[in-house]
Amino acid sequence: MGQKDALLDGAKRCLVEKGYGQTTARDIAEASGAHLGSIGYHYGSKDRLMNLAVLELSSDWGDTIARLVREANGESPLDRLTASLAAIRATLSETRDLQSASIQALAQAQFDDDLRAQFADGASEARREIAALLLGKMGDDQPASATAEAVVGSLVYALVVGLVAQFLIDPDSLPEAEQMKAAFGLLR
Repeated sequence: MGQKDALLDGAKRCLVEKGYGQTTARDIAEASGAHLGSIGYHYGSKDRLMNLAVLELSSDWGDTIARLVREANGESPLDRLTASLAAIRATLSETRDLQSASIQALAQAQFDDDLRAQFADGASEARREIAALLLGKMGDDQPASATAEAVVGSLVYALVVGLVAQFLIDPDSLPEAEQMKAAFGLLR
């Protein structure tokens, strides 16, 4: 593994262990075994390296969510959503540090136009894919728009991000998937 890859891996470890805002360039250099100056040489700045690291970690988490939704069984979209939320909920304990780093990076995106744009692109694709999987429309090449399907993707995306935030703050208050399904029924 070259220094560039080592730096990216080191930044990812720092994100998980220290968080976005608490990681210094020295931390990354130490975690990667690379020279401090190589961050600027390979990535231009610590911020660019951290943004790339958080985007890659977020992409990995997005792939996990897509896989869990794809594997969710159920006759109706609500049944598939319930199974998906149960599977996602089950992964939160083992990915707590990653979730914390991701939420910190979302907050950082307020101050970084490039990071915000990249998160927006990834979120747009995630919303489209989640809706297609839950509604059984995978393979449709329709662009996300203000249709009911697009709104389903946005709602589920918001629900997952909200569950992550709630889990990080008060994990004991996180409802079980079947409780969420029952709550959805109350909203009819």
